[in-house]
Amino acid sequence: MTSAHIDSRPPLAGPVLLRTMADNWWLVLLRGIAAIAFGILAFVWPVITLLTLTLLWGAYAVVDGLFALWGAVAGPRGHTGARFWLVIVGLAGVVAGLLAFAWPGVTALVLLFFIAIWAIVIGVMQIWGAIQLRKEMEGEWLLILSGLLSVAFGIVLLARPGLGALAVVWMIGWFAILEGCLLVALSLRLRKHKHPA
Repeated sequence: MTSAHIDSRPPLAGPVLLRTMADNWWLVLLRGIAAIAFGILAFVWPVITLLTLTLLWGAYAVVDGLFALWGAVAGPRGHTGARFWLVIVGLAGVVAGLLAFAWPGVTALVLLFFIAIWAIVIGVMQIWGAIQLRKEMEGEWLLILSGLLSVAFGIVLLARPGLGALAVVWMIGWFAILEGCLLVALSLRLRKHKHPA
Protein backbone atom coordinates (compact mmCIF):
# COMPACT_ATOMS: atom_id res chain seq x y z
CA MET A 1 0.00 0.00 0.00
CA THR A 2 1.19 3.47 -0.75
CA SER A 3 1.31 6.20 1.87
CA ALA A 4 -1.24 8.13 -0.21
CA HIS A 5 -3.65 5.23 0.17
CA ILE A 6 -3.08 5.11 3.93
CA ASP A 7 -3.65 8.86 4.25
CA SER A 8 -7.01 8.58 2.46
CA ARG A 9 -8.59 6.87 5.47
CA PRO A 10 -11.41 8.64 7.29
CA PRO A 11 -10.07 11.65 9.20
CA LEU A 12 -11.03 10.23 12.59
CA ALA A 13 -10.15 6.57 12.09
CA GLY A 14 -11.11 4.76 15.28
CA PRO A 15 -7.93 2.71 15.76
CA VAL A 16 -5.69 5.76 15.40
CA LEU A 17 -7.82 7.83 17.76
CA LEU A 18 -7.81 5.01 20.30
CA ARG A 19 -4.02 4.71 20.05
CA THR A 20 -3.58 8.46 20.47
CA MET A 21 -5.81 8.56 23.54
CA ALA A 22 -4.54 5.29 25.05
CA ASP A 23 -0.89 6.28 24.72
CA ASN A 24 -1.75 9.52 26.53
CA TRP A 25 -4.28 8.10 28.99
CA TRP A 26 -2.58 9.97 31.81
CA LEU A 27 -3.47 13.31 30.17
CA VAL A 28 -7.16 12.33 30.28
CA LEU A 29 -6.59 11.41 33.95
CA LEU A 30 -5.04 14.83 34.63
CA ARG A 31 -7.97 16.55 32.88
CA GLY A 32 -10.33 14.63 35.17
CA ILE A 33 -8.37 15.50 38.30
CA ALA A 34 -8.28 19.18 37.29
CA ALA A 35 -12.07 19.17 36.79
CA ILE A 36 -12.67 17.53 40.18
CA ALA A 37 -10.32 20.02 41.88
CA PHE A 38 -12.15 22.93 40.25
CA GLY A 39 -15.51 21.51 41.34
CA ILE A 40 -14.33 21.07 44.93
CA LEU A 41 -13.04 24.65 45.01
CA ALA A 42 -16.47 25.86 43.89
CA PHE A 43 -18.02 24.08 46.90
CA VAL A 44 -15.33 25.19 49.35
CA TRP A 45 -16.02 28.83 48.47
CA PRO A 46 -19.82 28.94 48.16
CA VAL A 47 -19.86 32.73 48.46
CA ILE A 48 -17.18 33.08 45.81
CA THR A 49 -17.09 36.44 44.06
CA LEU A 50 -17.80 36.65 40.36
CA LEU A 51 -14.22 37.80 39.71
CA THR A 52 -12.78 34.80 41.59
CA LEU A 53 -15.13 32.40 39.81
CA THR A 54 -14.14 33.88 36.45
CA LEU A 55 -10.43 33.52 37.18
CA LEU A 56 -10.81 29.99 38.62
CA TRP A 57 -12.86 28.85 35.66
CA GLY A 58 -10.43 30.52 33.23
CA ALA A 59 -7.51 28.69 34.85
CA TYR A 60 -9.37 25.37 34.67
CA ALA A 61 -10.33 25.88 31.01
CA VAL A 62 -6.73 26.75 30.04
CA VAL A 63 -5.27 23.76 31.93
CA ASP A 64 -7.87 21.40 30.43
CA GLY A 65 -7.17 22.79 26.95
CA LEU A 66 -3.40 22.49 27.36
CA PHE A 67 -3.71 18.85 28.42
CA ALA A 68 -5.83 18.12 25.33
CA LEU A 69 -3.34 19.94 23.06
CA TRP A 70 -0.48 18.03 24.64
CA GLY A 71 -2.28 14.80 23.79
CA ALA A 72 -2.66 15.98 20.19
CA VAL A 73 1.04 16.87 19.88
CA ALA A 74 2.13 13.58 21.47
CA GLY A 75 -0.09 11.54 19.11
CA PRO A 76 1.22 9.33 16.30
CA ARG A 77 2.72 11.20 13.36
CA GLY A 78 1.02 11.15 9.99
CA HIS A 79 -2.52 10.82 11.36
CA THR A 80 -3.76 14.39 11.59
CA GLY A 81 -7.39 13.27 11.76
CA ALA A 82 -6.95 11.60 15.13
CA ARG A 83 -5.18 14.64 16.52
CA PHE A 84 -7.74 17.04 15.01
CA TRP A 85 -10.32 16.03 17.62
CA LEU A 86 -7.95 16.79 20.51
CA VAL A 87 -6.80 20.04 18.88
CA ILE A 88 -10.40 21.33 18.70
CA VAL A 89 -11.05 20.37 22.35
CA GLY A 90 -7.75 21.95 23.42
CA LEU A 91 -8.17 25.18 21.48
CA ALA A 92 -11.74 25.62 22.74
CA GLY A 93 -10.50 25.37 26.32
CA VAL A 94 -7.48 27.64 25.92
CA VAL A 95 -9.39 30.33 23.99
CA ALA A 96 -12.31 30.30 26.46
CA GLY A 97 -9.92 30.48 29.42
CA LEU A 98 -7.89 33.32 27.91
CA LEU A 99 -11.07 35.27 27.17
CA ALA A 100 -12.02 34.91 30.84
CA PHE A 101 -8.61 36.31 31.86
CA ALA A 102 -8.79 39.10 29.27
CA TRP A 103 -12.15 40.29 30.62
CA PRO A 104 -12.16 39.35 34.32
CA GLY A 105 -14.77 41.98 35.14
CA VAL A 106 -17.38 40.56 32.78
CA THR A 107 -20.96 40.42 33.95
CA ALA A 108 -22.36 37.17 35.27
CA LEU A 109 -24.43 36.79 32.09
CA VAL A 110 -21.39 37.00 29.80
CA LEU A 111 -19.49 34.53 31.99
CA LEU A 112 -22.40 32.10 31.81
CA PHE A 113 -22.44 32.35 28.01
CA PHE A 114 -18.66 31.70 27.91
CA ILE A 115 -19.03 28.60 30.05
CA ALA A 116 -22.16 27.38 28.24
CA ILE A 117 -20.67 27.66 24.74
CA TRP A 118 -17.40 26.06 25.89
CA ALA A 119 -19.33 23.16 27.48
CA ILE A 120 -21.39 22.57 24.32
CA VAL A 121 -18.35 22.62 22.01
CA ILE A 122 -16.42 20.25 24.28
CA GLY A 123 -19.45 17.97 24.64
CA VAL A 124 -20.07 17.73 20.89
CA MET A 125 -16.41 16.89 20.26
CA GLN A 126 -16.46 14.22 23.00
CA ILE A 127 -19.55 12.60 21.48
CA TRP A 128 -17.91 12.71 18.04
CA GLY A 129 -14.76 11.09 19.42
CA ALA A 130 -16.78 8.41 21.23
CA ILE A 131 -18.56 7.49 17.99
CA GLN A 132 -15.15 6.92 16.40
CA LEU A 133 -14.12 4.69 19.30
CA ARG A 134 -17.31 2.62 19.56
CA LYS A 135 -15.86 -0.36 17.61
CA GLU A 136 -12.38 -0.13 19.09
CA MET A 137 -12.91 -0.33 22.84
CA GLU A 138 -15.39 -1.07 25.56
CA GLY A 139 -16.23 1.88 27.72
CA GLU A 140 -16.63 4.48 24.97
CA TRP A 141 -19.98 5.18 26.64
CA LEU A 142 -18.02 7.05 29.32
CA LEU A 143 -16.93 9.57 26.70
CA ILE A 144 -20.47 9.74 25.28
CA LEU A 145 -21.91 10.29 28.76
CA SER A 146 -19.30 12.97 29.45
CA GLY A 147 -20.19 14.68 26.18
CA LEU A 148 -23.93 14.51 26.84
CA LEU A 149 -23.42 15.87 30.36
CA SER A 150 -21.38 18.74 28.96
CA VAL A 151 -23.91 19.59 26.23
CA ALA A 152 -26.83 19.38 28.70
CA PHE A 153 -24.97 21.61 31.16
CA GLY A 154 -24.33 24.20 28.43
CA ILE A 155 -27.95 24.15 27.29
CA VAL A 156 -29.24 24.57 30.86
CA LEU A 157 -26.96 27.58 31.36
CA LEU A 158 -28.17 29.14 28.10
CA ALA A 159 -31.82 28.40 28.88
CA ARG A 160 -31.69 29.63 32.49
CA PRO A 161 -29.27 32.59 32.53
CA GLY A 162 -31.16 34.24 35.39
CA LEU A 163 -30.21 31.63 38.01
CA GLY A 164 -28.89 33.10 41.24
CA ALA A 165 -25.13 33.38 41.71
CA LEU A 166 -24.97 30.68 44.39
CA ALA A 167 -27.06 28.29 42.25
CA VAL A 168 -24.69 28.86 39.32
CA VAL A 169 -21.60 28.20 41.43
CA TRP A 170 -23.11 24.97 42.80
CA MET A 171 -24.22 23.85 39.33
CA ILE A 172 -20.74 24.52 37.91
CA GLY A 173 -19.20 22.66 40.85
CA TRP A 174 -21.39 19.58 40.37
CA PHE A 175 -20.78 19.60 36.63
CA ALA A 176 -17.00 19.80 37.08
CA ILE A 177 -16.94 16.96 39.62
CA LEU A 178 -19.16 14.66 37.53
CA GLU A 179 -17.22 15.46 34.36
CA GLY A 180 -13.95 14.86 36.19
CA CYS A 181 -15.10 11.48 37.52
CA LEU A 182 -16.12 10.39 34.02
CA LEU A 183 -12.74 11.46 32.61
CA VAL A 184 -10.88 9.60 35.37
CA ALA A 185 -12.92 6.44 34.66
CA LEU A 186 -12.28 6.83 30.91
CA SER A 187 -8.53 7.26 31.48
CA LEU A 188 -8.39 3.97 33.38
CA ARG A 189 -10.18 2.23 30.49
CA LEU A 190 -7.78 3.82 28.01
CA ARG A 191 -4.79 2.67 30.05
CA LYS A 192 -5.73 -0.95 29.28
CA HIS A 193 -5.35 -0.20 25.55
CA LYS A 194 -1.91 1.45 25.86
CA HIS A 195 0.66 0.01 23.49
CA PRO A 196 3.82 -1.26 25.19
CA ALA A 197 6.79 1.06 24.70
